Amino acid sequence: MTNAHLTRRGFMGTTALAGASLSLPHAVHARTSPEGDSFRYEVERSDADWRERLSPEEYEILRNGGTEFPTTSPFWDDYTSGAFACRGCDLPLYVSEYRAQIEMGFVFFHHSRPNAVLTDIDYSDAYGMGTDGTRAMIEVHCRRCGSHLGHIVVVEDAQVHCINGTSLTFEAARA
Repeated sequence: MTNAHLTRRGFMGTTALAGASLSLPHAVHARTSPEGDSFRYEVERSDADWRERLSPEEYEILRNGGTEFPTTSPFWDDYTSGAFACRGCDLPLYVSEYRAQIEMGFVFFHHSRPNAVLTDIDYSDAYGMGTDGTRAMIEVHCRRCGSHLGHIVVVEDAQVHCINGTSLTFEAARA
């Protein structure tokens, strides 16, 4: 999965980001900020439970902050009307009306549903942003279970959520 992780990060670091940021909570249970505040997710599972529930690719993306290869998600170019939920806990996250029609190999949304996602700062140098904190990225994750979803990036002068389709489930709208 390392190559997949670098492929998307290379894409974001060199083309779409233009100074945007990502956040990334990889903690399975609780996360402690530098200020000492502790945050607990509503859904907490052991590492063994996460591994049992998710495929190896899903685990790498949702729990380790990995990234799928471009165009590998069936959602990236499918604009069917419906709703997207977190693969880790089924929390409703996005609806098709929020989709941004950007054909760059990932699933893009203008925004999430209210109170569905949290963000965190990703100081990883994998994006070529540096580790000094001045050029960090913003990661998007599920507010209920902490699963990694993707990042907030700037594409075509618009700030959008660039989401791994692997992080999502989809339910088509009823006719």
